[in-house]
Amino acid sequence: VSVYVKVFTNSPFLVCMDLGLSQEEIIDPSYLWIGPDGKKLKGQIYVNLTEAGKLMVMGFKESMSGAYTCTLSHKLIETDTQDETEVYEAYKFMVYAYREPDYTYRISVRFATKECKLFANERFFKELKKILDNLLSDLACHIIEPSHKCHSVKLPKRSLLHELFITFQVNPFAPGWEEVCNHLPYDCEDETNKRVQKARDRIEEFFNRQANALRHNFRTAPVIHYVEHSFEVTRIDSCRPGFGKNDITHNDCASCCVVCDPGTYSPNNEVTCRTCVRTQIKQYGAKSC
Repeated sequence: VSVYVKVFTNSPFLVCMDLGLSQEEIIDPSYLWIGPDGKKLKGQIYVNLTEAGKLMVMGFKESMSGAYTCTLSHKLIETDTQDETEVYEAYKFMVYAYREPDYTYRISVRFATKECKLFANERFFKELKKILDNLLSDLACHIIEPSHKCHSVKLPKRSLLHELFITFQVNPFAPGWEEVCNHLPYDCEDETNKRVQKARDRIEEFFNRQANALRHNFRTAPVIHYVEHSFEVTRIDSCRPGFGKNDITHNDCASCCVVCDPGTYSPNNEVTCRTCVRTQIKQYGAKSC
């Protein structure tokens, strides 16, 4: 059984029993839990182990990932002879730490322009970036990888148009972003993701206002103006070092950034764990080979 636990939270209770046994009478049950390091878990300060053999791992970290095995021993008693037989059942849980991915949004918009060689195109692009950065300044988000290119566009039954194709990314790690998480004792992708989502919504609203202004406030469109309905957005996920996505081996948590397995590593904010060919990595969540 594969179980996924968000870092720094408590695992669900792992039950040392299968569905069939849970419906039966069990006589003199005894439970032995062994952790990924091969040591007994009873008495460890980071586990909650109940009398019924249920195990919870508390404050889960990537290093706690691995195989958790439980051996259940109980007795079968013959009704006629009262003979006792000791029976053993073994259960194995593969428990993995995971994180939510960090979100970045890639946005593309178009602006109509008088001509592609217009000197004002470059100045307009720079001013637009300043406006968008100011729009996000209180969210610790910023615009990265801005680019623009002018193309000539021919639409059916219309004359040739010239448009600026503008793309940029909305990123939640502007200088000072760490202050957002000072009240949390760990990395806070939930908080940064919430803020970058808010930044994305603000930008969409900004371009919607451009379209409304063109419809209601201008008799003649400005030389450079927003092309209505050109707003497009794509979410880009990245994982923290030591984590990656794998929808084949971890299809039950395909959208999660799951801790890298032994033998693999992730040194940066990619979405996949690389295989290490030089040395043998034995731990989970390796950041280097």
